[in-house]
Amino acid sequence: MSKPIATLAQLAEFDTLIDARSPAEFIDDQLPGAISCPVLDNEQRIAVGTLYKQASPFTARKLGAVLVARNVADHIEAKFSDQPKEWRPLVYCWRGGQRSGAFTHILREVGWDAARLEGGYRTWRRHVLEQLEQLPGHLHFRVITGPTGSAKSRVLEALARQGEQVLHLEQLAAHKGSVLGELPGIEQPAQRRFESALYAALHDFDPSRPVYVEAESRKIGVLHLPEQLIQRIRAGRCYRIGASLAERVNFLLRDYDYAIADPAWLSHHLGHLHGLHSNETLAHWNQLIHAHDFPALVEALLVKHYDPLYLRSQNTNFSELDSATVIDADSLRDAGIEALAGEIARQPAPIAVSPAPTCG
Repeated sequence: MSKPIATLAQLAEFDTLIDARSPAEFIDDQLPGAISCPVLDNEQRIAVGTLYKQASPFTARKLGAVLVARNVADHIEAKFSDQPKEWRPLVYCWRGGQRSGAFTHILREVGWDAARLEGGYRTWRRHVLEQLEQLPGHLHFRVITGPTGSAKSRVLEALARQGEQVLHLEQLAAHKGSVLGELPGIEQPAQRRFESALYAALHDFDPSRPVYVEAESRKIGVLHLPEQLIQRIRAGRCYRIGASLAERVNFLLRDYDYAIADPAWLSHHLGHLHGLHSNETLAHWNQLIHAHDFPALVEALLVKHYDPLYLRSQNTNFSELDSATVIDADSLRDAGIEALAGEIARQPAPIAVSPAPTCG
């Protein structure tokens, strides 16, 4: 058998990556491709930890040993009993200590060439943060800008279909990035999980080719973009979608059909604008909701809220916005969006990449 401890550099040598942490820790974030096989579930972990603090470490370890042995046995029986002798699993926990060590020991006693990850999840987390500092500097971003309703996210998706490299931040964040950006029934990932997904995307890009991304603020919903990434994006070449107000209204009516179908949800979320607009304005918008006059509501939101916000934020944060290439869109329906993406992809590369600006 090989050594019972492995490093991140050896991940590809193993057949299965086993996360021995609790289900709550797994949901928060995990190594790519890992399967959850907790040696202690959420409640058991709390119980053992409480005994450790309130009784004694010895008492806690006795209970822990019983629970760990029982849970590992269940995992082997349910998930791994058909694995051949040549199967090589890699196990990790939070620090690469007792939980993964116990699981690995049992697997090796069976006869499998198992190992535990040195440093556990914390080693992976440090790696992700280090790479998020370094990877953006090797990439050249082309930034899709335009006021709300310009179909920027849909253009990104069309660019991806056409074979371009795309960093779809709102998709990774499970949020559309505005006061109405919450997706019904879908929770945003934890910050750690979001950052792991960002790392995976950035790691897979070819630095010799441009990466298309939508102009975003520092936060998408409750999630924060890494500083080096946002600075690098803000230094990228900008392409501004030019679309009429009427076309943008019609696009938003289609893109937010779920919000229109739930007036109570819509009214609740517009309440977050309290303090940014007068009570009279908010009352008028709610009247439009109750009257189901959604075209008038969307137009009012664009003119009074989203367009002024766009002008303030984009002009402040994107150094290349004044010289952005404007791509006019006659239509923001499916065919028009595909044509728009093709036009953007055909634009010549800039002669040089500007340095990242200093943003407030």
